[in-house]
Amino acid sequence: MYTVPDQSGRLIVVTGANSGTGKEATRRLASAGAHVVMAVRTIEKGEAARAEILDQSPGSSLEVRHIDLSELATVHAFADSLLADGRPVDTLVNNAGVMAPPKRMETRDGFELQFGSNFLGPFALTNLLLPLVLESEHPRVTTMTSGVANAGRIHFDDLQYVDRRYVPMLAYAQSKLANMLAAQHLARVSDERGWNLISTFAHPGFTRTNLQSAGANLGRETPRRSLLAGDRTIVPSQGVEQGTEPLLFAATYPHAPQGAYYGPNRLGLVGPTKRIDLPRSARGVDLAASLWTVAESLTGTRLPDAAPRAA
Repeated sequence: MYTVPDQSGRLIVVTGANSGTGKEATRRLASAGAHVVMAVRTIEKGEAARAEILDQSPGSSLEVRHIDLSELATVHAFADSLLADGRPVDTLVNNAGVMAPPKRMETRDGFELQFGSNFLGPFALTNLLLPLVLESEHPRVTTMTSGVANAGRIHFDDLQYVDRRYVPMLAYAQSKLANMLAAQHLARVSDERGWNLISTFAHPGFTRTNLQSAGANLGRETPRRSLLAGDRTIVPSQGVEQGTEPLLFAATYPHAPQGAYYGPNRLGLVGPTKRIDLPRSARGVDLAASLWTVAESLTGTRLPDAAPRAA
């Protein structure tokens, strides 16, 4: 089991921190000494998760703040609250997401729900928080993607699935591929501008969390049991302790290289963490840069004109 290095003195923001990989990452980061801002959509659930973590790891430094990545106004409000505090953000962990709602749904801003929540919301948050992240001595942005991104495709002609037939898993794959491409582009920009920011990304393989069931039951009056959820699944799966390791490795491994991608080592589904290669879906020439430009236009957010922190 991966041991998180000492994080004392570091401020880490984790989105979706009240359940699944976000909650496990929060617990282990706080246990390693970090002060963790638990960025959650529902404050009550966040406070319940905070209480549970404190019961397991007394003395952990945790605070709960509201954000709804499907609503850009709350992303701005969350970022503004941290900017007002003025404390550098050492690590931003873009973890939260929604998976495969059965019918096409939209965010409050009119985006297809998965593309808006999984990609555009975290994209905007990253841009808005970068001024604080770049104030850290060792800044890092870590993004959760998915092995499903291997089958993804960026439909520039219809990103919101307005005209094409909505297929839940294909829309999910597009959103997670978009996460991967954004993390790549941020790494490239950091190098080009001489920032000391490290941008990494990870996928959890097939980890048993509420992600599989929560998304699949959005909009349903009667919940359905999924063969991809629960303790017994039709393909190899793992618990959240193991499944969170790639994310923790990407967020805290001191020697993680720029743009590194981590995931499970067995079939891409389970097992210890290893560094993995980019899938073919993420290797298009200028694909990441083109998507970044589109996302800037859709969210109205831009990279800051920031210099690296002085040594």
